[in-house]
Amino acid sequence: MNREFCHKGTKAQSIKKDIKSLCSLESWCLRGILTFALMGFFMSSSGQSSTCWPSERGNNALSGYTKVKLPNDLKLLWSFKTEDAIKSSPVFCGKSIFVGSNDGNLYCLSKEGKLNWTFETETSIESTPLYLNGIVYFGNLGGDVYAINAKNGKQIWKFETQGQISGAANWTYKSDKKGKQILIGSYDFYMYCIDAKTGKLVWKYETDNYINGCPAINAQNTVFGGCDGFLHSVDIHSGKANEKIDIGTYIAASPAIENGKAYFGNYDGEFMCIDLETQKTLWKNADATAYVNSPSIAEDFVVIGSQNRYMYCFKKETGALLWKFKTLGKIEGSPVIAGDEVVFGSGDGRVYRLDLKTGKKIWSYEIGSPIQSTIAVVKDMIVVSCRDGKVYCFEKN
Repeated sequence: MNREFCHKGTKAQSIKKDIKSLCSLESWCLRGILTFALMGFFMSSSGQSSTCWPSERGNNALSGYTKVKLPNDLKLLWSFKTEDAIKSSPVFCGKSIFVGSNDGNLYCLSKEGKLNWTFETETSIESTPLYLNGIVYFGNLGGDVYAINAKNGKQIWKFETQGQISGAANWTYKSDKKGKQILIGSYDFYMYCIDAKTGKLVWKYETDNYINGCPAINAQNTVFGGCDGFLHSVDIHSGKANEKIDIGTYIAASPAIENGKAYFGNYDGEFMCIDLETQKTLWKNADATAYVNSPSIAEDFVVIGSQNRYMYCFKKETGALLWKFKTLGKIEGSPVIAGDEVVFGSGDGRVYRLDLKTGKKIWSYEIGSPIQSTIAVVKDMIVVSCRDGKVYCFEKN
């Protein structure tokens, strides 16, 4: 994600002066039992497993959760240097690691840290790759969306938007439940739905400002925020708006959704839970500074970090603060809940592992360079990307 967030964009957006006002939206309701049945099928096909972390938040709902339980003794196994800083988060699947760099290249590394291939674009890649069925999807700051063969690094298709892309892509099934489509937001104010196979536009939905984050997806809808200060819910098949909920300030990252509720933080330091059907705020905590990352959800816990250097854990149903843990730098990368612990990086250059229930530190490692990315977590291994341009791999000792 671009750390300038909502304050500036590329030249392509600077010339856009007129913003169309959206019509009032028709009311909608969740599909009850049918939705949850479809959602179970949908999520089971997302590709996440103990040996595959295929996207920035691990799954389509962006819950940032894995059942993997890491060993107590992780050791730095290797590091790999790119030619510029890294803001993109690594993903791991099929014994390969994929990550973008500000040097404009997408890198494919082996599990042993050897370079398999690179794919060069014209501008920085802050977008986290999405691995899906042997293809890697990502965007760059030039506004281009790419589909790349994961085995050989060859381009399959390219789709052009009119603004930079900082957030990750997500995916959903087509209405026939056979084909797939890619959803990705741009600084040209649009959320795009693209055919995963052909790269052709399926639909696009216009917001009122830049879109920074990745869209969360369930069986029927995609939910995302942006610099227009609204939380949008859009039908994944038609691209038509379900709801447009006024939050009143920038939403700089992605929401996590579960059981008809959206959990997210905003740029004013408020973290909240909203019922997507009633549009009501179920609870809110306003004790932090800007939230520019996404939360993780597991059981009755919701975890998120803030630029005030704290990692917070809230009770999912009530918003009650369960614990907070202070680091020595801003927390801009999103946490991952792995089993019964929280894994994340901080601007202080350290990787942390905390007990999910108590917030007590289990383990930390000082890399020495700010971490602004989400850590990829698979069985016996974590992969970290840093501002020093390196990718680090920790494995069981």
